[in-house]
Amino acid sequence: MNKNTYFLIIILVASLFLFVFVWPQAVNKGVDKLRQFSIFNFQFSKLPSIPEKPFVLGLDLLGGAHLLYEADLSQVPSEDVKNALEGVRDVIERRVNFFGVSEPIVQVSGNNRLIIELAGINDVNQAIQMIGETPFLEFKEEVSNSQELLAEFQKKVDLGAVTEFDTLALNDQIFISTGLNGKHVKRAQLVFDPQTGQPQVSLELNNEGAGLFAGITKKNIGRRVAIYLDGLPISVPTVQTEISNGQAVITGQFTPQEAKLLATRLNSGALPVPIKLISQQTVGASLGSESLNKSLKAGIYGLIFVAVFMIVFYRLPGMVSVVALLVYVLIVLSVYKLIPVTLTLAGIAGFILSLGIAVDANVLIFARMKEELSAGKMLGQSVKEGFSRAWLSIRDSHVTTLLGAGVLYIFTTSVVKGFALTLGLGVLTSLFTAIMVTRILLTSFTGQWFERKKWLFR
Repeated sequence: MNKNTYFLIIILVASLFLFVFVWPQAVNKGVDKLRQFSIFNFQFSKLPSIPEKPFVLGLDLLGGAHLLYEADLSQVPSEDVKNALEGVRDVIERRVNFFGVSEPIVQVSGNNRLIIELAGINDVNQAIQMIGETPFLEFKEEVSNSQELLAEFQKKVDLGAVTEFDTLALNDQIFISTGLNGKHVKRAQLVFDPQTGQPQVSLELNNEGAGLFAGITKKNIGRRVAIYLDGLPISVPTVQTEISNGQAVITGQFTPQEAKLLATRLNSGALPVPIKLISQQTVGASLGSESLNKSLKAGIYGLIFVAVFMIVFYRLPGMVSVVALLVYVLIVLSVYKLIPVTLTLAGIAGFILSLGIAVDANVLIFARMKEELSAGKMLGQSVKEGFSRAWLSIRDSHVTTLLGAGVLYIFTTSVVKGFALTLGLGVLTSLFTAIMVTRILLTSFTGQWFERKKWLFR
């Protein structure tokens, strides 16, 4: 076998692997049918299934929520506005990541707005609550005359002159702020009491917080230190000894879900500035599925029309280009899965457009080949010259398209970014398949037999 044959075998084997990776469902269906048979005592039932890695779908294909928030920057100096918005975006990103949303999009829009896209989300209201809440954790120490205050309060209770407001006011009198709060929390996590099995929230404080906590516990041995969340006491333990390692535990009547939610909120931190939800759009899963099906049909129809055009106008080279185009599709879809690329309607539009660009490179090559054949050159020489003369045009067209895709990706919003990304990846892959795959396939049809059948190339 010559060198070109080895390359053909490599392309064939690689294409089979890519097909299995892109469409494992089809392979697994075949495996399921084979499991029903046995040949020469070989049990096909032992055949394993291919692991399936799904494509990552965006909001418009998978369904979900599109939220638009407005930040209140009235108290922020003009020179700090950008940093404040970036801080809000970072906090919200952490919160939606803790919520478990697949490939969330959080980005700043304009001077005071944030766009949040949550694909595949089931409970939009819970996500909105998670995004907008600003938990405030604070440690407070008991005042020295707390017993006197409690005695006076008890007298009011006995007289029946106590309201809920009085109870809250008493807490504020008995416990005063220590300066230790949620900003000093380095990490929070759900744990369980080894004795009772009750869920708790374990806190790890940063260096500054650890120093404050050590001083607070040392000063208040035998007295109570209350942990307040959003202005209400949730845990009021009595300090037994000085705690200098920066570790604390929040106890209370928590369910595991409540303790986990509290840990998540503490980990994500407080928002630097208040935000307000001003717009909410929900895309249903059925609408997203319909959009996906229509997009797939558009891609298949486009591929078929391009294939028919190339075969009718370029005959055998046209068939070669169709094979190269199929290899191109497998490579691009594999890249989408590996990165992974979040596919949206705009992203699929970029992919379909890149199909045309991939074919355009082949058209340039075949047109140059026809010119060489018309000049009376041998088939092998015509193929070589066709690639050589078309290269500069192919290079320039692909580079200019890549530059445009790069500008769109850097300076635009998420929808256009998806289009630019799929277009750019498609153009890069097109450059490879046109120069490598198409050349190897065409070179395979330049023997003596094809030399006598030049009408297949004209």
